[in-house]
Amino acid sequence: MTQDGMARWPHIFSQFRLGTLDLPNRTVVAPMTRISADADGVATEQMAAHYADFARGGFALIITEGTYTDTAESQGYRDQPGIVTPEQIAGWRRVVEAVHAADGRIVLQLMHAGALVQENRYTDDTIAPSAILPVGDMAARYYGDGPFKMPREMTRDEIVEVIASFERAADNAMAAGFDGVEIHGANGYLPVQFLTPETNTRADEYGGSLENRLRFHREIMVAVVRGLAGRGIAGMRISQSRTNDHNYKWQGGVEDARTIFAALAADGVDYIHVSTHQGLVEEFGSGRTLAGLAREFSGVPVIGCGKLEDPLS
Repeated sequence: MTQDGMARWPHIFSQFRLGTLDLPNRTVVAPMTRISADADGVATEQMAAHYADFARGGFALIITEGTYTDTAESQGYRDQPGIVTPEQIAGWRRVVEAVHAADGRIVLQLMHAGALVQENRYTDDTIAPSAILPVGDMAARYYGDGPFKMPREMTRDEIVEVIASFERAADNAMAAGFDGVEIHGANGYLPVQFLTPETNTRADEYGGSLENRLRFHREIMVAVVRGLAGRGIAGMRISQSRTNDHNYKWQGGVEDARTIFAALAADGVDYIHVSTHQGLVEEFGSGRTLAGLAREFSGVPVIGCGKLEDPLS
């Protein structure tokens, strides 16, 4: 970070405390799918060098690419990293050590693809809250081709097991030395599939009202906090848009935002990470961006991601 930059944008380069982490500035590396792990989901030396470069460049916090939480249905892409096996934990430990050696801080993003699977080395089965075919097609940049598969509706026992997998993954992330974890509750993946009425037509306690559809996010949040056991920070990434539907909006507007953000704060989140391809656009006629609504209704620190083109904003 240059002295000129620090002088021009002091709000960006001021120190900040995020949960238990003292950050030297407010710059964050967003999670970016890289499909660069090995075929067994183990992080590579190339990945260690990649993330360490950001730390050496002065970024205060690094959020990793989405990492799968079980050796069942959670993997979404070819060569995606996992945090399940001893080998995967050891691979990530090498990444963490490289980042820490460069005086950086790093959190692991935990992800379950749900119905949006492009390739899974463990199974051909895909699961979702309801057996509804996802809109859109797979992304060629991630080796996908054609429409998604029809998912199978999850049983209650499977829901319980997926939530438990996030708790184990959080514990494994601590074993690898991470400074915390972030739940990928955005961009159309499994938590969003529960939250969205078009993909969740369940008639049990996980479907119907917004409070019921939000239950999956909340139970994963509580499980992750339990898995961390005070050893690291816990974040949640949230979006309206989905990888297969960029224009999707919450049906209830501001009231949906109020319910969602307040609930996550009550469940122990240290920060909310708002992702939007629209950037600093006002939402729902509220006079606020989605990040602004998150800050207003949660009271916790908010990370903004997507089309942030003006440092003065």
